[in-house]
Amino acid sequence: MPRALPVGLHMRIAITGAKGLIGTAAATYFHARGHVITRISRQQGRLNLDPASFEDQDVVIHLAGANIAGQRWSKRYKKLLYSSRIEMTTQLCKVLANMNNPPQLFLSASAIGIYGHIEPPSYVDESIVMGDGFLYRLCSEWEHSTNLAEKVGIRVVHMRFGIVLSQKGGALGKMLPVFRFGFGGKLGSGKQMMSWIALDEVPAAMEHVINTPSLAGAVNFVAPKAVSNAEFTRVLGKVLRRPAFLPVPALAIKILFGEMGKELLLSGANVIPKRLLESGYVFRYPDLETALSKMLSR
Repeated sequence: MPRALPVGLHMRIAITGAKGLIGTAAATYFHARGHVITRISRQQGRLNLDPASFEDQDVVIHLAGANIAGQRWSKRYKKLLYSSRIEMTTQLCKVLANMNNPPQLFLSASAIGIYGHIEPPSYVDESIVMGDGFLYRLCSEWEHSTNLAEKVGIRVVHMRFGIVLSQKGGALGKMLPVFRFGFGGKLGSGKQMMSWIALDEVPAAMEHVINTPSLAGAVNFVAPKAVSNAEFTRVLGKVLRRPAFLPVPALAIKILFGEMGKELLLSGANVIPKRLLESGYVFRYPDLETALSKMLSR
């Protein structure tokens, strides 16, 4: 049986994908609080699943996976996205399930792509899954791949990430040079919703989940105030003090990025972090302008 978490004491936390944007932030955050961090590395392009790396860990935070926006979604790249998520997570859960001292908690990455495209003003929370398309299928199978860990009594939490905002990388990192030169603008109609979360918020939300035993299953890692793409464009232009009036036509996005552009750039949903809010989490960055002003003033 999994051991109880050492409440109030320093924990042992293993992190896969520790060199990525979220993994780096999580490792830095928890190390600063005195926890012992084990960074799980890749060997020859594959995640190191040596059971010794996970032995006696209190928490495993699983963030490894190929970049969803790394390139156009060719059949070959889709296969990589599947294998780096579903196959890797399944293998990792087999390792954890067969351990003498498995972790008490398994925090596994997922994404709000599981909800598909939802027209405003409708919104969704963790109780509703009604998506379609490639991202829906990918995220659904990704979450199901943790079943073996759940069966042996490990508390499993699926962190459904929205758009993680940081000037260090990710979506915002790619937007900033364009907006700083005054070439920013809405994508397509601009009506598609963007459910986002500041990078600095993510480790704090993870810590809240770790310290809240009642939280298991899907948890939306998004700020409580989603915005439309047009509003995001306006706010980012305002914070940077740059014009943002050069829209990118939907047709151009579809031609340039294909299916990826349609699902990632032209689709969206107003996702509510219901379970975080109901369990008492207080967001540091609840609104977009506050978040962008803070991170871009550094």
